[in-house]
Amino acid sequence: MGRVVILGVFVADTAYRAERQPKMGETILGQGFKLGPGGKGSNQAVAAARAGAETHMITRLGRDTFAQMALDTWKSAGVTPAVTQHDDGYTGAAYIFVEAATGNNAIIVAPGVAGDISAADIEARAELIGGASVFVTQLEQPVAAAQRALEIARAGGATTILNPAPAAPLPDGLLSLCDYVTPNESEAEALTGLPVTNPEEALAAAKALRARGAGAAIITLGSQGALFHDGVRTAHVPAFTAGPVVETTGAGDAFNGGFAAALARGADPLDAVRFGCATAGISVTRPGTAPSMPSLDEVNALLATS
Repeated sequence: MGRVVILGVFVADTAYRAERQPKMGETILGQGFKLGPGGKGSNQAVAAARAGAETHMITRLGRDTFAQMALDTWKSAGVTPAVTQHDDGYTGAAYIFVEAATGNNAIIVAPGVAGDISAADIEARAELIGGASVFVTQLEQPVAAAQRALEIARAGGATTILNPAPAAPLPDGLLSLCDYVTPNESEAEALTGLPVTNPEEALAAAKALRARGAGAAIITLGSQGALFHDGVRTAHVPAFTAGPVVETTGAGDAFNGGFAAALARGADPLDAVRFGCATAGISVTRPGTAPSMPSLDEVNALLATS
């Protein structure tokens, strides 16, 4: 098993379940509340570690209750933290609205001190990043930090994955540092300007992302699975059904963490996509983000019966 190194953000998820979102100036009663660990990078690290990979998480934390939540979450999942803690700011937090009838979500992220991750922070972890088998990052921390980390990972021979979430303008040349880019439908549309509502449209967007330099594009499609395209092979991998959908928050993170762990084991990319889809398929049957990530045994059991 190779080493997975993830650069990203931890936030404490404050999840509110209600029939609908309130209008501006309106107050409504909710049906539930849950506080738990989240942040795309952290969720992906938990998913990768629970899927059996040696996983390291690079980020910044404050010195507060939410920071302790992060450290406890990673310890429980088997993630090795590579963090600095700061007194001049707060650990990130997220507002998550969950639609009770569907489990669909809308999210606001305040990354706190992780929003100040700089190229200097990345240089301090250059040995860890350069020694990764698989390196993963997203766009919740500054793009400049993600780009420098991808450069170091690429120079060290790592397989590089960019999950471009939340969607943001990408500097020229960034995608050429990525062996895989893994947007969802809305992120792919934001990056390419092309509509993405089905596998056929996803393929057009994947080709556009490859034209900008990505080695391969994997567009996650929720209940429609994922579309893989690397210029040689194109495949639509259907979603896995592991039970009733409870909450879709964190499904993309489950996919990315599972996908990275499978690549670190040496899996063929298409098999890794299938593993990622199975990981996500289990995660949506459970509430929460990091707490919903399945174990390696659970994913293998679903794969064996599907």
